[in-house]
Amino acid sequence: MKNYVLSIVVVLCGVSVATIYHNRNENLTVKVISVAKKLQEYTFGKSEVPLSKAIVSEFFSKYPDLKKYQSDVIAVYKKRNYKSIWYDEKGLIEFADLLYSKVNLIEEEGLKSNLAYKDKIDGIFDSEFKNELSRTDTEIFLSTMYVFYAKKVFRGIDSKKIKEIGWFLPRKDLSYENLLDSLLVDTKLLSKNEKTLYEQYYKLRDYLKIYRQIEKSGEWTPIEANASVQFYKPSDSSKVIGQIRHRLTVTGDLKQDSKSNVYDNDLMAGVLNYKKRNGYQPNYQISIWQIQRMNVPIKKYIQTIMVNMERCRWIDPELTNADEIIIINIPAFNLIYKKNGIKELESNLLVGKNITETVVFSSYISSIVFSPYWNIPQSIVENELSLALFADKDYLAKHNMESNKGKVRQKPGGKNPMGLVKFMFPNTNDIYLHDTPSKSLFEFNYRALSHGCINMDKAKELAVLLLKNDPEWPIERINEAMKGEKETTYILKKKIPLYIGYFTSWVDDKGEIHFYEDIYDRDERLASLLYEED
Repeated sequence: MKNYVLSIVVVLCGVSVATIYHNRNENLTVKVISVAKKLQEYTFGKSEVPLSKAIVSEFFSKYPDLKKYQSDVIAVYKKRNYKSIWYDEKGLIEFADLLYSKVNLIEEEGLKSNLAYKDKIDGIFDSEFKNELSRTDTEIFLSTMYVFYAKKVFRGIDSKKIKEIGWFLPRKDLSYENLLDSLLVDTKLLSKNEKTLYEQYYKLRDYLKIYRQIEKSGEWTPIEANASVQFYKPSDSSKVIGQIRHRLTVTGDLKQDSKSNVYDNDLMAGVLNYKKRNGYQPNYQISIWQIQRMNVPIKKYIQTIMVNMERCRWIDPELTNADEIIIINIPAFNLIYKKNGIKELESNLLVGKNITETVVFSSYISSIVFSPYWNIPQSIVENELSLALFADKDYLAKHNMESNKGKVRQKPGGKNPMGLVKFMFPNTNDIYLHDTPSKSLFEFNYRALSHGCINMDKAKELAVLLLKNDPEWPIERINEAMKGEKETTYILKKKIPLYIGYFTSWVDDKGEIHFYEDIYDRDERLASLLYEED
């Protein structure tokens, strides 16, 4: 009998028991039996509610505005042999009330509440509304409400729509049946403290609430900049300075507003923090362009937070649990390497230009190449080198290049665009993470300057950290391999997960929100998809 119970758990749980109770100290065997009993109760122990595929289909004919949820609701019931989900011998189960409260708060998830026939559902729970539904219709309405909520919050925009516009989805499509199993067993998964989605989602959700409160307060007042003044600096005095001070107080970059119109030391500290959070080089000048950015309506900032919450729904939450990971944020021109949850390295980046955009995807670093060749893409040869090669037959030799098996490559050395080290990870886009000799480019705020690859200013530091515990690669050998004389490839003993993402807002480990320029103009397209779901 115990083996039968365990087989039920394996079949019914979309999120494995080991995952549900990951990192908990309780005895797993006890939990397995407990979960099995709960699943038996929820799937086989309900009081009878007349249900069948025909009855469910008839419901959606009666309520045609819910038709788009029909196939998913049928799948949920089919798995349970058309047994009731929402009733037991005492009536509606407690989880139904919890789910209803979550649906009523769905705007806190950065979404719009647009469930058709919502008044019918209100009648089930709210005594102020008259409930004229049969028990069967009530049952199916609640299952529809569940699919609506799971579709909005746990899955987000349909994966087919995301793929149509060329964005990679690292997370698998959600199974509503399996998710419901997990939620019924552990209702805490619906609560804020249980990280069912990628952790960044919940941080952004907190800031969505803050920014909506700011919008409601009316404190996001315009800064009346003088177009003839290109920038403000410390010790300057102007009404505009006072307005900037007020804005930085509202955004939390300053603790209090002294009302002073003089650019003083307090404001200097606030300006530095603002620039750090908005992707600017750290200096004390406030340019007219930065003021223009401050004058972006707060509704736009709210939308930015919402679309990035949506992006978090596409990411496997297990990404957070990797003991080592490299995360690249394209609009931030930023790389972070974490080990055991602690940031070990942060590096500035160059990413692809608009016509050669860096692609969003996940992979793993499998090898490190020291003093690499640069195998020049054929598109660059045809578009950029062909005229030079035609005009000068010695062009290759003069630029330390050579022909190799019909291809053109540049030999290792200090002028090689790959720099002195590159990191290899499987992908179909010929994208690498590598060093660069063009260090001065990292001084610019805008760094979408590459042909699609990702250049970093701390490539050697990353190599040293990845090989830190490898006795084959002491620092002396790394230095020797990076002299630019001979290409050396080393296959890592342990592959390092890599995620390349596109986030125009991000909350850091200190709890501060950052906003970055939408360099590939993706936010508006995503926002339109998000609203299409309505």
